[in-house]
Amino acid sequence: MEARTSKVSIVGAGAVGSTLAYAGLMRGFARTVALYDINKAKVEAEALDLAQGIQFMPEATVLGSDDVGVVEDSDVVVITAGAKQQPGQSRMDLAGATISLMDKVLPPLLKAAPDAIYILVTNPVDVVTYAAIKKSGMDPAQMFGSGTALDTSRLRHQIAAKCDVAVGNVHAYIAGEHGDSEVALWSSATIGGQLLTEWRGRDGEIVMTEDVREQIHHDVMRSAYTIIEGKGATNYAVGAAGARIVEAVLGDQRRIMPVSTLTTYPNVGEVCMSLPAVIGRNGIEHQAATPMDDSERAALEASARSIRETAERFGVGV
Repeated sequence: MEARTSKVSIVGAGAVGSTLAYAGLMRGFARTVALYDINKAKVEAEALDLAQGIQFMPEATVLGSDDVGVVEDSDVVVITAGAKQQPGQSRMDLAGATISLMDKVLPPLLKAAPDAIYILVTNPVDVVTYAAIKKSGMDPAQMFGSGTALDTSRLRHQIAAKCDVAVGNVHAYIAGEHGDSEVALWSSATIGGQLLTEWRGRDGEIVMTEDVREQIHHDVMRSAYTIIEGKGATNYAVGAAGARIVEAVLGDQRRIMPVSTLTTYPNVGEVCMSLPAVIGRNGIEHQAATPMDDSERAALEASARSIRETAERFGVGV
């Protein structure tokens, strides 16, 4: 009997989708990687370009097609297709166009790969994930968004640079909306097991003062706008983040990551938002009970309400 190998399909061969495929292939996250896009010339060219570099990566087969059948037998399907964020646009400005796109994209995907774990990496990811779950009837554990995994990476990078430590020693999360109302969970943040707010630099002084934390949070929240203004799109960090989520699923790693999932938030109701969760072979295994203070809870409630109001504006979940 032939052993079954892993397969990841990526919907959308644009900057994010192709970069995610590249990041995943470099990490060896699957034996087969399939790109699906309605632009035949584009998707075939991206697949060929990736395939011709396989000699320098872990062995894999790369497919590219405008036929949805290319996603059949996928273990994971990552949806990156969506409206492109333009300079000056908020992620929420993209909601209507991307939700309409999901209406067209999801049914054939679910027919071709009904047993896959679905990960949405398209903005506004929280509202789009909510719409996708509601329209598809999928188990929320098996359909979720990349959420604030990227924002959390940005936060940890900034903290590490400020505190002059390796980023792997920083444990901190961004939660809530992947967008302007996102919340930094400072009260549970640590460096090497020490509370972040108590970390001292070489001079013996506290590094992460309130002013520093506020500036870092602002910079993290504005990162996408800064990158889009400079180069037109974000793709490297989000591609790497998406590949890392896929790897956590296929490797059954039980890795804790803040991803956008369906939850019932107190005083708000049903909404998709990011909270740290344990990610494994079944998708979201369970939520992680991350400590937070009263101000963070209030900010998360406001973030959840903002997402919920946008979803309602577009007729999602009502």
